[in-house]
Amino acid sequence: MSAVQEPNKAQHLNWSTIPVEHPSEGIDRQMVVGEQMMICRFRFAPFLVTPEHTHPHEQMSLVISGRIRFFVAGKERIASPGDILHFPPNCLHGATMMDEEVVLIDIFTPVRDDFLGK
Repeated sequence: MSAVQEPNKAQHLNWSTIPVEHPSEGIDRQMVVGEQMMICRFRFAPFLVTPEHTHPHEQMSLVISGRIRFFVAGKERIASPGDILHFPPNCLHGATMMDEEVVLIDIFTPVRDDFLGK
């Protein structure tokens, strides 16, 4: 379940009102969906691994808390709170959470229909 944007209508939302989904063990996800973009807040358990993958969506990830070992186009990077990562469409990337819970804000365009079950 997500907050879905009504066409041509502005919204004012708060994360505390957005339903929390559990797409898999150790992952909580909240989503706000607009017409052409979406924003997701993720909570990842310590040491959780997201395998390397690609998708046709452009993505920006903002690290809110915790540290993450990202693998981007064959290079390893450590990201900490305040860091922003940009993944162009079809960029190979994955991540391993380090020794604490990680909170990320991910912005995607276009909307990830695979997250919406479409």
